[in-house]
Amino acid sequence: MGKKSRRIKPSRERMPFVARTFEGLPGECDWVALREIVPAATAQVRVQGHDQPVRVCSLLPGGTAGIRRPDGEVWLGLQVPHNFGDVSRDLAHVLELAKDTEPGNPVPMTDPGVGPRLQDVVEPGQSFDVTVHDGFEYWVEGNDDSAQTAAMLEQANESVAPTVRLDSVEAAYWVQMGERVFLRWVLPHDESPLLDAFARLHVAGADTLGDDTRLLGMFRAHGLLVPVWEMEQGQDAGTIEDPIAALSGRLDEALADTSSLTSEQRSARNGLASRQLTIR
Repeated sequence: MGKKSRRIKPSRERMPFVARTFEGLPGECDWVALREIVPAATAQVRVQGHDQPVRVCSLLPGGTAGIRRPDGEVWLGLQVPHNFGDVSRDLAHVLELAKDTEPGNPVPMTDPGVGPRLQDVVEPGQSFDVTVHDGFEYWVEGNDDSAQTAAMLEQANESVAPTVRLDSVEAAYWVQMGERVFLRWVLPHDESPLLDAFARLHVAGADTLGDDTRLLGMFRAHGLLVPVWEMEQGQDAGTIEDPIAALSGRLDEALADTSSLTSEQRSARNGLASRQLTIR
């Protein structure tokens, strides 16, 4: 008797890796911020095939990928536990599934396989205006005052660190964690020239945001660098607006400088690179 045939299931085709997941979207840096560092925030985008604007949310209840609201509006969650290899494709797939989801229900996430990405379905030429919330009350928007909902919101809100998006530059977020205050700024520039620019600023003593502030380092998220400064204890977000606007001007000048780095600047660059932390 011959051996039973062994069937090898073909592997599911995967989307190719893309380092800058959200590149090409309106507000790329804010997409990264809502995905990685902002606890409670929302924005709206117009999406092909959807009659209403889609509400993009940093987090939805239970880390849900999406929700089809009772009125038919689609909410898209960015901070989710799943990752099938290309976050942009994952999120576009949620928008596809939402079309067939009954109103009032969460969107059931499945393996997206190969298909359109957010860049293919989000309509171009629009703004991505972020609203930062003090908590997750936007989940219910006054439509559910049950004790169970109140308990859920109370538990979720306990994890929210006070956060403010600055007005003077794009995608810079002040946050208070306990007694410590930080500024995290998602920048759109390619990594190598940005490191060169910060090395020039550091050697010149021009990479701070004023007295009693210091650049701690940078982390990398979705192909972009996010410098992190520690502020003076108790310093509120409003006091940083002018200093970061001035720093933005100095950064532009440093980015425009294409001369070779000095030995001191190369050393500073190596120090910045060695303190990087990749989170996605």
